[in-house]
Amino acid sequence: MDLKKILPKDGPPINEVTKYIEKYKNDLIVIKYGGNVLIDRNTFNNFITDLSILNKLGLATVVIHGGGPRIKSELEKSNIQSKFIRGLRVTDKNIINIVESVLIDFNNDIVKSLKEKETEAISINTKKNNVIKIIPEAEELGFVGIPNEINNEPILNVINQNKIPIISPLGLGEGDQTYNINGDIAAMAVAKSLKSRRLLLMTNVDGVLDKNKKLIEEISASEVLEMIKDETITEGMIPKINACIDAINNGVKAVGIINGTKPHSCLWEIFSDKGSGTLIRQ
Repeated sequence: MDLKKILPKDGPPINEVTKYIEKYKNDLIVIKYGGNVLIDRNTFNNFITDLSILNKLGLATVVIHGGGPRIKSELEKSNIQSKFIRGLRVTDKNIINIVESVLIDFNNDIVKSLKEKETEAISINTKKNNVIKIIPEAEELGFVGIPNEINNEPILNVINQNKIPIISPLGLGEGDQTYNINGDIAAMAVAKSLKSRRLLLMTNVDGVLDKNKKLIEEISASEVLEMIKDETITEGMIPKINACIDAINNGVKAVGIINGTKPHSCLWEIFSDKGSGTLIRQ
């Protein structure tokens, strides 16, 4: 395999890539691609390129995507005001239909964009190959669910064909009703169920920052909990960190929080000694 032909010029050094291909060749990597990273098409294309490269290098990846900003703009078009409780969108019958259609549209967009890079991917969502069963999160939230059971088999079937499963953060509850799931929680549930080697959360921040706003490259689960206690980590980052710790305590070796808006951050995180964000270990 000619790595020079496959790797981007501004990607990690070839000697490091070779070493990490060997390291990850029998492992699974779950990547959560956050909705906030998707707004810019160039950033999206950069991610699609990275995914295609990972696939061509023989790494098994599973993608769970978000879609918050797209959902927000669709709801605004319909003049629907969103209400949030504990950072989760209150989702009624009308909203869940819009959420489902936006997320499935976006899911198909990822699959189609990968195909243009000669990389095969398969859609997994509530209308096609659903793998997530949920329990309702709380009555006041409406159709918002917590993953209760992940069906690994369809996901592993896709991987065994050297294709990439692209999973929407949606699940089915009683009577096959669709529920919306927080993207990080969906990704964590899938990573736990598959016991993946890595879970990468791609977001629009560099990673976990210390009190002086400097990036922490590696940190243990207990240290990061202390940072929540002393309020170094606040707001939207807290559920993210809790999802990371849950994954680490349940079979995922390590979780990386990386900035998906930076060129080839995925490749730098997986294939370089220095990584590209914060790695959280046990």
